[in-house]
Amino acid sequence: MPAIEVSQLTKAFRTYKKSPGFAGAVKGLFHRQYEQTLAVNDVSFKIEPGELVGFLGPNGAGKSTLFRMIAGQQKPDSGEVKVGATVKMAFVDQNRDSLANEKTVWEDVSDGLDILNVGKFQMASRAYCGRFNFNGADQQKRVGTLSGGERGRLHLAKTLIAGGNVLMLDEPSNDLDVETLRALEDALLEFAGSIMVISHDRWFLDRIATHILACEGDSQWTFFDGNYQEYEADKRKRLGEEGAKPKRMRFKALK
Repeated sequence: MPAIEVSQLTKAFRTYKKSPGFAGAVKGLFHRQYEQTLAVNDVSFKIEPGELVGFLGPNGAGKSTLFRMIAGQQKPDSGEVKVGATVKMAFVDQNRDSLANEKTVWEDVSDGLDILNVGKFQMASRAYCGRFNFNGADQQKRVGTLSGGERGRLHLAKTLIAGGNVLMLDEPSNDLDVETLRALEDALLEFAGSIMVISHDRWFLDRIATHILACEGDSQWTFFDGNYQEYEADKRKRLGEEGAKPKRMRFKALK
């Protein structure tokens, strides 16, 4: 049984377009005309246990909207999301509000335990913190004093041991140095469940993804079996070199 099954998911949102104001009026005068456009249009796919799906598309394409619908945080206009009976989701967005500011880094990650379950393995909690570049005295820093990049690393470290079997990661490679990015890749490859990840980092997706879900414009999404490099080759084959080039995002308008 699939961990996640998405069937004919559709979501519209309201946008405005600039149009000339009164005929012959002062140059540059505009009024707003609103229209309904489709961020997600009739999207269907299945994610099996153990698969890692990279969500790909330019800013504003609807990736986070799709994520929130899958996580049950936002309702679609039509279609449905079926979640497996044993699925426990762990969601990492860019807010990082769940961190305990009064605790030290080690306390927040380990909850005082010397040994942690990390995917299929067990690891010393201080060594696990070290994988996310919290070494030595850094593990004794108060969470409330951390920089944005440090908070991002801590949030990832906590989520990967939270016990979920479906991970949802929104731009996890942001603010990460090369060493921590490699540790993240290793942790994801060791993870026993399914993973969905939004990322603009093509190299990152090439190394970890088993599938790609890509927004290709006009509110159309393509689900591809393979990593980023294989997806790009298939896209060029389907659309030609010119058609495969990045373009300004366009959405399908509701009539």
